[in-house]
Amino acid sequence: MMNYMQIIYSLIMGAFIGGLAGYIGSLMVTKRMALVGGAFGHLTLPGVALALVYGFDVSLGALLFLSIGIVSIWLLEQKTKLPMEALTAVVMPSSLAVAFLFIPEDKKAQALIGDISQISLTAAAITGVLCLITFFSLKKIFSELIFTSISEDLAKVQGIDVGKNNFIFLACIAITVALGVRVVGSLLTAALVAITASASRNLSKNLFQYSYGGMILGSLASILGILVFMFTSIPAGPSIIITSTLIFLASLIFKRH
Repeated sequence: MMNYMQIIYSLIMGAFIGGLAGYIGSLMVTKRMALVGGAFGHLTLPGVALALVYGFDVSLGALLFLSIGIVSIWLLEQKTKLPMEALTAVVMPSSLAVAFLFIPEDKKAQALIGDISQISLTAAAITGVLCLITFFSLKKIFSELIFTSISEDLAKVQGIDVGKNNFIFLACIAITVALGVRVVGSLLTAALVAITASASRNLSKNLFQYSYGGMILGSLASILGILVFMFTSIPAGPSIIITSTLIFLASLIFKRH
């Protein structure tokens, strides 16, 4: 059972994470990278498993192993010249296999679909700060990332540091996914970043509405999903994703383009 303050902390955390996921999701959907969130989510599973076994924060474990996974993929790409998609397909199942070797049976559901029942003030505050830092880092290069997605060669001609921006973008995705596993687990991170962003795209007339609409809808879906969790037996992670899906279906009725 959650006490009153834990409910407040979980709602704050959910609003920050859902908003950030919706905002970065608008970029990921535009760049056809929505499923990367799912791949990165799977990479976090060994870290989540270690965190659950040894009792430290799952987001910290997730970020640690996600960083290792991303560096491994980058190094293998340099060494083998294989496409990043192929290397991700190698590293991702390997991470899942390693995680399931030592994760306790009673912790598997928590690792896969998240758990917000033990949120503290410190965790909520750190999450809020990380979300704000990630948001403003993305906001600074948002237009350049959009321009690059249209034409990378033209972006380079205009003096945009494409490599630097892509690294910042991947780092921001990693932070978002690492934070997201706390509320939706390792299996549902792709849905967290993609669904509300897609709903916002249906409702938007321009890029500003699209990106900030994704943020608003992401926060709304997370808050409503957590409230559903509090009044029913449905875990918070699936509740958030189901709520996001209902928002997306509603957006089809009011689609503007």
